[in-house]
Amino acid sequence: MDSLNRLPLLRTACAACVIALAGCSSMKTPATAEVASSRTAVEAAASTGAPELAPAEMAAARDKMLRANQALAAKDYRTAQDLAQQAQADAKLAQSKASSAKATAAANQLQEDIRVLREELDRANSTMTR
Repeated sequence: MDSLNRLPLLRTACAACVIALAGCSSMKTPATAEVASSRTAVEAAASTGAPELAPAEMAAARDKMLRANQALAAKDYRTAQDLAQQAQADAKLAQSKASSAKATAAANQLQEDIRVLREELDRANSTMTR
């Protein structure tokens, strides 16, 4: 009867060990995937002109991506994953700032074009009324 009371405890202990081991062994894959995703995000941001339009954010993204790669090489998977996620966030911010700067520049150019067209219309109207 005493061995029957120990059976659920033994099962619970075995399940806890399996879960703990699975958690430790699966950390490499997510960290590697996160680092690869951060590299893709940084490259995407760089291709949109972010290095020129959001240099601080791009520098932060590249620095964190470099540190994530170093942590991955040192098998510090938790740090690698955290830094990779931060690098992705910085790269997305840089990309957003670059897109915003481009949109602002395009809007300013349109405003200037509208101003020039209005001047031309005013001149044309003034010559027609003479």
